[in-house]
Amino acid sequence: MDREWNDSQPIYRQLRDRVVAMILDGVLKEGDPLPSVRTVAAEYRVNPLTVLKGYQELVDEGLVETKRGRGMFINAGARSLLLQGERQKFLAEEWPRIHETIQRLGLKAEDLLDGANPRSSSKDTQLKPSGSNSSKKER
Repeated sequence: MDREWNDSQPIYRQLRDRVVAMILDGVLKEGDPLPSVRTVAAEYRVNPLTVLKGYQELVDEGLVETKRGRGMFINAGARSLLLQGERQKFLAEEWPRIHETIQRLGLKAEDLLDGANPRSSSKDTQLKPSGSNSSKKER
């Protein structure tokens, strides 16, 4: 996990988001234990109550379960539940802005797919300036 915190949202929320990212990335798998509250608090120099609050959000969302005396563990189905929620969030919040930008720039599906291909990214970088000039001529 990244040790830097930003001021845009509370630390407990950032901690929760980092655990979610680790689950989505497959770093933490179903049945895996979360690091102890004390360990995380000491390692990141935050109050244990802050860590506990972040973890509690995960419990409230049904992603993590507490096993008394043993710790907290990732629930079965947590990743698929997160994927579903993150997809809906992306489509509702981020996609409209991205789609608007695509429309504004006049990009086609082929442009986007070529730009996502790592092998052609250097070629695309060279083509972008000439492509932007041609779109200006069309207007």
